[in-house]
Amino acid sequence: MTTSALAPRIAVLLLLAACSGGGGAPPTQPPPPATCTFVNPIGPGADPWVVRHEGAYYYIEVGDRGIDVFRSTELTAPKRNGVRVWTAPSTGWNSTNVWAPELHFIDGRWYIYYAAGSSGPPFTTQRSGVLRSVGADPQGRYEDLGQLDTGGEPTTRADDVWAIDLTVGRLNGQLYAVWSGWEANAATDRTPQHLYIATMSDPATISGRRVRLSSPVESWERGTELDLQEGPEFLRNADHVFLIYSTRESWLPDYRLGQLRLASASADPLQPANWTKSGPVFASTASVFGVGHNGFTTSPDGTEPWIVYHAKTSTAPGWDRVIRMQRFTWNADGSPSFGTPAPTGGALPKPSGACD
Repeated sequence: MTTSALAPRIAVLLLLAACSGGGGAPPTQPPPPATCTFVNPIGPGADPWVVRHEGAYYYIEVGDRGIDVFRSTELTAPKRNGVRVWTAPSTGWNSTNVWAPELHFIDGRWYIYYAAGSSGPPFTTQRSGVLRSVGADPQGRYEDLGQLDTGGEPTTRADDVWAIDLTVGRLNGQLYAVWSGWEANAATDRTPQHLYIATMSDPATISGRRVRLSSPVESWERGTELDLQEGPEFLRNADHVFLIYSTRESWLPDYRLGQLRLASASADPLQPANWTKSGPVFASTASVFGVGHNGFTTSPDGTEPWIVYHAKTSTAPGWDRVIRMQRFTWNADGSPSFGTPAPTGGALPKPSGACD
């Protein structure tokens, strides 16, 4: 028999051997390489705040008149292992409408700053309060230290004024509080909101007179229903100091971020003239809208800055929102470059160090 005549028989025998298992299991395709990506949004929610501490990310949010703290090793999946750390009382100044908590580690203790009211809507009784951890565990017990003095005269509580979204930051050794507030209390919650700053003698005590730092006067800040500035957050890049804040109406798709830049790291932050405003520095696109009320953190290896923010789920008026995040970079002048909101569902690289 010729070689050409044997070829078909040999091919058949090889095929039968493979199918019978006599020659071993057929080779399998290797698994696809593991991806190190995530997509936005990462889940429902609003007013996100996340802090990186000792190898973990702590995320804080309001749920059912209380405040929950979550612990996760993954920035892109922060809402894990949640613990209720505080529940609003049944009566009193902070019994309802708990909003936008922030978690800060200051001098060995954890502090939670939040807004709440005694009634509403309309939301005319909102004030800012503070909780302090009993120990060093951010998911442990907290004591309620009461309402912060957001009036014009720190020696009396009689002039306390509407205040939300209070944050804190230390500059040149001095601790400061910055918040969104009204010039005076009003009977309607459609009252313009400004940014105020004051010194603090400790993390639970505002000790100086409030100073109006900024007002919504630029064309890109002016709303169609209400002029406001809220959600201020400190952001530092070496010696460059910024306040990033939200402006336009939070319930409409044109909600966006503005920026205040301190003249220098040694400049007095209580002097409005020492801050330069620019914006918008982060705004909606045709597919991602109502972006704002952000927080900042870093990648697991500390090499990348990340912005965490919320966005609306539709262009219709309302507060149905989701949590999103993305990496940002720095401009040559030291200012942040947030770019544009990453498209919904698009694969993004996870933070550096997340897949090592």
